[in-house]
Amino acid sequence: MNGESRRFNLPERQADGDWLDALTDIDGEPARLRTEVTVERPRTIISRNSSPDIAFSQSINAYRGCEHGCIYCFARPTHAYHDLSPGLDFETKLFVKPEAATLLRTELGKKNYTVSPIAMGTNTDPYQPIEKDWRITRQVLEVFAETRHPTYITTKSDRILQDIDLLADLARDRLVAVMISVTSLDPKIARTLEPRAPHPLRRIEAIRRLAAAGIPVSANMAPIVPAITDHEIESVVARVAEAGARDISYILVRLPHEVAPLFRAWLEEHYPDRAAKVMGIIRDIRGGRDNDPDFGTRMRGQGVWPALIRTRFLRARRQAGLGGDRLTLRRDLFRPPESTQLRLF
Repeated sequence: MNGESRRFNLPERQADGDWLDALTDIDGEPARLRTEVTVERPRTIISRNSSPDIAFSQSINAYRGCEHGCIYCFARPTHAYHDLSPGLDFETKLFVKPEAATLLRTELGKKNYTVSPIAMGTNTDPYQPIEKDWRITRQVLEVFAETRHPTYITTKSDRILQDIDLLADLARDRLVAVMISVTSLDPKIARTLEPRAPHPLRRIEAIRRLAAAGIPVSANMAPIVPAITDHEIESVVARVAEAGARDISYILVRLPHEVAPLFRAWLEEHYPDRAAKVMGIIRDIRGGRDNDPDFGTRMRGQGVWPALIRTRFLRARRQAGLGGDRLTLRRDLFRPPESTQLRLF
């Protein structure tokens, strides 16, 4: 048993990846899995980081685990802390934080609180299917709207449109920016890579509707998988630009910890003809390893492949007329939430 499989002193895990429920008709709905929900009651809701290659310092994750089942998700290993599989357990055994809005109100009301944009969707998707019933993301947005607090939102779901009223309200004061993840426009690739995430065309339509409502929206081709999705760089950039995106960014695929064996098994299942080639390119990008955890290089990669992808991406972005001034969210409108007692009067 290798050292990686002994991480957190857990037994070696079976590669029970999310492609197992995507073997039905490629244009049909994937097989439904039974989702188990555990209520989590943390003492605080705002997470903070000081990573030099991440553009935000505060974030909120309303859920642990994600029903979208993206095989590449770098958050998968976090389920190991709960003695659960980063494979199928990550997609079906979810943790929810129903008191998130209440905790947020408390933290924003502290005298020493310093206003800085709070990001949502940095770990697991705030608009995954479970949000339909729990509406925790919406409750958090309501607190942001009340306190005029800035927020960044990243999602690959058109379910975000259910909150377009709150987003439009925040956008009028330059208090929100939305990023929609568009990994591929090919339904077959998307269905196997992200088996329970919305169809790519629904995400494009979400960009269109958000932009039409005056909400700053950009796209993120995340991740780019060499020899699987990199041939779509130009078409994805052009499509999101046509839909009204302000800009687009990208991230090269990362395979931390238990994600690597799951991803290799996924390749063997869906792309056996090029599995060795894909992993060879990834290792070349990551300095001979499956993953590079180092700040600075983990997001960019190294060598010929990242340079080529960057050149193509920037050229496509320029030709589509994207980019320009970076949107800066306002911080000067923040007003601490009223106490429970004051709201009673």
